[in-house]
Amino acid sequence: MRWILRFAALFSFAIAIVLLSPSFQSSPPAEAIRSSSHLSDRFSFRRASAFRNADGCRSANSGEIGICDPSLVHVAITLDVEYLRGSVAAVHSILQNARCPEDIFFHFLVSDTSLEGLVRFAFPQLKFKVYYFDPEVVRNLISTSVRQALEQPLNYARNYLANLLEPCLSRVIYLDSDLVVVDDIHKLWSTSLGSRTIGAPEYCHANLSKYFTARFWSDGRFYGTFAGRRPCYFNTGVMVIDLARWRRFEYTKRIERWMEVQKSERIYELGSLPPFLLVFAGHVAPIEHRWNQHGLGGDNVMGSCRDLHAGPVSLLHWSGSGKPWFRLDSRRPCPLDALWAPYDLYGHSR
Repeated sequence: MRWILRFAALFSFAIAIVLLSPSFQSSPPAEAIRSSSHLSDRFSFRRASAFRNADGCRSANSGEIGICDPSLVHVAITLDVEYLRGSVAAVHSILQNARCPEDIFFHFLVSDTSLEGLVRFAFPQLKFKVYYFDPEVVRNLISTSVRQALEQPLNYARNYLANLLEPCLSRVIYLDSDLVVVDDIHKLWSTSLGSRTIGAPEYCHANLSKYFTARFWSDGRFYGTFAGRRPCYFNTGVMVIDLARWRRFEYTKRIERWMEVQKSERIYELGSLPPFLLVFAGHVAPIEHRWNQHGLGGDNVMGSCRDLHAGPVSLLHWSGSGKPWFRLDSRRPCPLDALWAPYDLYGHSR
């Protein structure tokens, strides 16, 4: 009987903690903490090779440095069960190709904190922090999309980076989970944004009209948002973000307002991208196209194979429905999937 009373008291305490927890936090509410045993059965990663800074790196031989240290490069990536293998490969590629890998700090956005242990095993030296993103923050704002994967709440975590990350951070690189970096990420980090809030490779030849519905283009209240600017398509899977400007101009609220319009008016079909286009297209600091060779996953329905765009390559991005790990496992890879494979640390459990 005594143990039942103790359990009841502990359970009541846990419930109180959950009810008092805020929506944004780097530690999850109690109900989100799950056993990692089911993930250990599903995933088994090899440990990455040790990485060291080259001579001349800013923090070389300086010992422990804090998250707010100005010498660090900050990279944000989501960790999700379905894309975990891709996220681990992305991190591995960044470390392998950076001249100063010990100067990189990773910020992992999760809705399941049991993923942290798997990453820590694969990269025991890694500087990183895990941030819990509560799916309920966006669940009522998400509308149906052309592909179910685009409706997952964690796809929208990028909208809240300025809220989630430490206030001392004024800049971050956001990267999707289906890419590898084949150049030194410090080069991307040093990109000048000028007076812009975000930087990304722009594609001004793309037909922007296809990203919005006829309802959008028939109503001046909607298409009028592009008046006075030259909007170009950009892919939100690779962005350099000025967090200080983002906070100052409250861009999260601006994005949310368009998501609310979408719920009632259906002005687009494609997930989390259109609100970014509505808020930022025409106000983006252009970054070299080499930093987002996107579309390698093929189209959003069939996942057909694609070739590289002309020009140099610093980042390969399998945006689209075809992911290299699925195609490699099915023994039906596209030719360019071989460029992703060297960074894959995944191995089936025995």
